[in-house]
Amino acid sequence: MATYRFCGRALDSPAMSLPSPYAAALAAIPVREAAVEVLGSRTRYWEYGPRDRPVDLVLVHGYRGDHHGMEPIVSYLPELHIVSPDLPGFGGSTPTSGTHSISGYATWLSHFLDALGLTGTTLLGHSFGSIVVSHAVAAGVPSPRLVLVNPIAVDAMSGAHRVLVPFTRLYFRIGRALPDRAAHRWLGNRLATYGMSLMLARTKDRRLRRWIHQEHDRYFGRFSDPTTLAEGYDASLSTNVIAAAPALTMPTLIVAGDADSVAPLEGARELAQLLPHAELVVLHGVGHLIHYEKPAEAAAAIRHFLGAEA
Repeated sequence: MATYRFCGRALDSPAMSLPSPYAAALAAIPVREAAVEVLGSRTRYWEYGPRDRPVDLVLVHGYRGDHHGMEPIVSYLPELHIVSPDLPGFGGSTPTSGTHSISGYATWLSHFLDALGLTGTTLLGHSFGSIVVSHAVAAGVPSPRLVLVNPIAVDAMSGAHRVLVPFTRLYFRIGRALPDRAAHRWLGNRLATYGMSLMLARTKDRRLRRWIHQEHDRYFGRFSDPTTLAEGYDASLSTNVIAAAPALTMPTLIVAGDADSVAPLEGARELAQLLPHAELVVLHGVGHLIHYEKPAEAAAAIRHFLGAEA
């Protein structure tokens, strides 16, 4: 049986570590941690909010992240009952027995929802998660409403970072060729993580920027193995939300940043025009880290959307 080692590296030094700006609000929300076996993956998930009501939202995080990245948004939705899993191969979840393609993750999501009795619940996907949930719906997973935050709606080779794709592919190719310990060090390199974090953060709040860098350093190294990580990256380049657009006939909220270089605003606008029941909310002065930099605004849009649809 394969053994998987998660490569987390927290910044534990009191001199360096910053508390989450959203910690107090999150601490007031009841939370329960659990796990379920899904397609060979021991999938860990977190359940937030009042459990005396049906689940309002299932959250699917982005590539290399885990459920922690979605917690700032959760902290502003204390009245909702929310389930947030770690994708297979990331955070505390082990890989599935299949390939970690978009269709593979979509199948996993379908089985995860079935296992928890959540089929038919509103789905929210951020970034890579937006591709997963949209393609899951296209494959037949029912969702009465859909929320897409920083949706990937354009070809990766057409965005501002297209020049980095060949180098990133080489980065993962080297990682897969190295022995396990060396591969984790290579793929979890703190300098590479910091460079990515610098590229994504848009806030001018220096303390918030430092906390964002800290979060990326803490959680972006928590992948199970180099193969799963590389498969996930290939999956992120393989398609986008627009490819699933014909199936997205339900009311859909799109939350986009006007300074997003990973998922450019023009893609979100095109997606909104293609969908019959789409609402586009554009947040100004933020890029691909809406969940970190403007979670209150995102939560307000989600609350309004769910309330209006209800």
